[in-house]
Amino acid sequence: MSNTGPFTENGDASTLQRKEDTKAMAADSVVAETAESQAVLGRYPEMQSAARFPIKLPVSVKSKSGESHTETQNISANGVLFQVVDSEMPVGSMVDFTISLPADVVGAEADVRLDCRGRVVRSFEESGRRGVGVVIDEYRFDRR
Repeated sequence: MSNTGPFTENGDASTLQRKEDTKAMAADSVVAETAESQAVLGRYPEMQSAARFPIKLPVSVKSKSGESHTETQNISANGVLFQVVDSEMPVGSMVDFTISLPADVVGAEADVRLDCRGRVVRSFEESGRRGVGVVIDEYRFDRR
């Protein structure tokens, strides 16, 4: 008997379908295991997928514990990392912040403010300094 199309040597299409189903189930379990493993490690791959740029810009941070002024450590398309001065910002908390973009850098007559709202996705202490990683949920440019 000749092999015609997707059928097996004996002409039974159900064998081929079972093989395809098994492959699909195996692929799904690998994806699920990978996502679970990364979640257990405390990583946020969807938020860390964008390139980070080590840009230091002034930032004003408003949270439940008050307002503080600091500077960014790095910025990506998804979020920003900055040091925190005397304030507690647990993972999951909402934060409003304004990044000042210098006029000479953006080619404007005055500084441009980037008003953002986001969520803390990472909180850490390193060399006695506290830092937070914030994913940006909303932003608005304010040109003055």
